[in-house]
Amino acid sequence: MSEEYEYDDEAEEYYAIRPNKTQIKKDMAALFVLSEEIAELSQGQIATLELPEVIGKAIAEVSGMPHKSARKRLLKFIAGQLNKIDMEPILEKLARIKNKSAHAVREHHIVERWRDRLIGEGNDGLAALLEEQPQADRQLLRQLIRNAQKEAEAGKPPKSSRLLYRRLKELFQVEGELDGDEAGDEQND
Repeated sequence: MSEEYEYDDEAEEYYAIRPNKTQIKKDMAALFVLSEEIAELSQGQIATLELPEVIGKAIAEVSGMPHKSARKRLLKFIAGQLNKIDMEPILEKLARIKNKSAHAVREHHIVERWRDRLIGEGNDGLAALLEEQPQADRQLLRQLIRNAQKEAEAGKPPKSSRLLYRRLKELFQVEGELDGDEAGDEQND
């Protein structure tokens, strides 16, 4: 072998690649915001995330704390613990929780608009609802609408209006479940 192709092991130098401090700070800031989001969830929603016990206890503790420096320190601790685990499944579950919340808000607004329309328009509003929801109980809805209108005129507490809201919510939930079943049937074909 000629000397010009000879490889010298001792001449090779290795350099340590240090982590980018700016990127580390950005990642930790994102985890801090995530820990705040998780702390704002209900206990049931937090349980669905299936977090490690240490993080679960810390989140339970931080959710009742006032927004002061001790809370911030605990949120930093949670962010540090989150940095040590695989975040992919937690982020997926958190996205599902947010999506359900957005769907619930949208459904709430739809039901509220229908309730207000029914109380305001009476039988005309009920006819429009029954065109959309033929399975609705016409007699019960008409009675609730009449009672809600009387309560509003008399300045009484809106008991019938609340009952009307509950009936409409049940009606639209049943519709949503049927739509979901039909979509599932189409995917199976």
